Amino acid sequence: MRQGKLFIISGPSGTGKGTICKRIIALDPDIVLSVSVTTRDPREGEEHGREYFFINREEYMKLLDEGGLLEHASVYGETLYGTPKEPVVKWLEEGRDVILEIDVQGAFQVRDNYPDCVLIFVLPPSMEELKARITGRGTENEENIAARLAEAEGEIRLSDRYDYRIVNEDIDQATRDLYDIIKKEREA
Repeated sequence: MRQGKLFIISGPSGTGKGTICKRIIALDPDIVLSVSVTTRDPREGEEHGREYFFINREEYMKLLDEGGLLEHASVYGETLYGTPKEPVVKWLEEGRDVILEIDVQGAFQVRDNYPDCVLIFVLPPSMEELKARITGRGTENEENIAARLAEAEGEIRLSDRYDYRIVNEDIDQATRDLYDIIKKEREA
């Protein structure tokens, strides 16, 4: 049986990476999207176990201390995120490809432990468009929008350390681009 491949998808908040990932797993039953844990509160419409596993700080620290996270990060200085290790390892051993939708600091942590993983960065068409997308959500105040844009600039500077970069100007094209990369890497 073939070993699954690990695909890391990163990009600034508002680039559409979550939508692209959901479309990819709908296309191919051999691809699984790992669900991260976070200490932040759910946004309207989010469900525990679907978008994230929403846990408290104490549960998070226990998981971290026990070596149960593939990667972990503090985002925007207060919220903790991480990828549960056990399901990812199991899926890879079963021959399934796994997508982790995580930030750049987490991506580099995973690459340190899984050098064969494939890093793919999703870029916005422009910073103006990114600001419009984040603002259009209606979930962020001006201070948070400014913080997200500043964070985006730093993340984009690190995108040259990724194996691939996709510009999400059109969601259908960006989905095709990502799926083409996955198919190419499966054959490698």
